[in-house]
Amino acid sequence: MQEVFDFLKKCGTFYLATVDGDQPRVRPFGAIAIIDGKIYTQTGKVKNVSKQIQANNKVEICACAGAEWVRIECKLVRDERREAKVAMLEANPGLKNMYSADDDNTEVLYFADAVATFYSFGGEPKVVKF
Repeated sequence: MQEVFDFLKKCGTFYLATVDGDQPRVRPFGAIAIIDGKIYTQTGKVKNVSKQIQANNKVEICACAGAEWVRIECKLVRDERREAKVAMLEANPGLKNMYSADDDNTEVLYFADAVATFYSFGGEPKVVKF
């Protein structure tokens, strides 16, 4: 799991794909943190991405750094604990001007049942499950 987190941090931006009915939707994300031994990300409950995740929490994430990339299949699970929201905002202070641990909009989600596959142009894929 740490290897996946470190790679996503190195990339800075990763792309999260959801399903909206029969239409895939992809958007850039950047906020991540390790909280209680799990990788978390964050969004706002008012956003379409949040609504899509709540309707179908199976997502795919893709990130690229140079000639290496990772694809992650996982479920995103909402964590309503204030402590998780505080930890996410502390790990990603740029979010504090838009979100608060005490607002009704901040949504933190952890990766569950994750399978990350690392690829490169010159090597065999490497699979990490967490």
